[in-house]
Amino acid sequence: MILVNIICEGQTEEKFVNDVLSPSLVTKSICLNPKLIGQRGHKGGNFTYERLLKDTQLLLNNPNAYCTTIFDFYGLPSNFPGKKEAQTMTNSEDKAECIVKSLTTALEKRIDANLLRRFIPYIQMYEFEGLLFSDCSALALAINQPHLLSEFKKIREGFSSPEDINDSPITAPSKRISKIYRRYDKPFHGSLAAKEIKIDTIRKECKLFDRWLQQLEALAT
Repeated sequence: MILVNIICEGQTEEKFVNDVLSPSLVTKSICLNPKLIGQRGHKGGNFTYERLLKDTQLLLNNPNAYCTTIFDFYGLPSNFPGKKEAQTMTNSEDKAECIVKSLTTALEKRIDANLLRRFIPYIQMYEFEGLLFSDCSALALAINQPHLLSEFKKIREGFSSPEDINDSPITAPSKRISKIYRRYDKPFHGSLAAKEIKIDTIRKECKLFDRWLQQLEALAT
């Protein structure tokens, strides 16, 4: 079994890892261990590069484990490595690649290269809730609001991929869901929806997300 510590931005991502990702990858001999970014007892949020650096250094000190991340592009601070440059790009794949490369370059200045070989950075475009638009019917059913299906479909049909649903305080995926369903609770409803949609459907619809999981699965080979 390969141990992979996964640094999570917040409780939504942590619950997603525990409830959805872990059961899927454990069958591939990958054990995911989610860690909320920051000090013990911290509940995520207030995300900074320095916090990520400290957590990454600590987790990579375990020679028997890998380390990865799951952060929303939307939530990255403006001074995060590569964020300003990425915001000038129009393609979500280019943006994600820019952040990953810039982050890796920044970490190389502070962490030994031999340790970084066990680091697999991942940035969610543009937000965790984007994944939930992989199946609008399952999303509506999971939150017990089937009458909202047409509104969810209308959002999804405006983009070529769920990962392209954009990243502003008004148009980020979670903001769109909350506008339609004001009682939306990110950790609770997000996990319910992801389980209803199922990981294989999300992977089929979201190529960047699928590419990340392929990297993790390859560790077992």
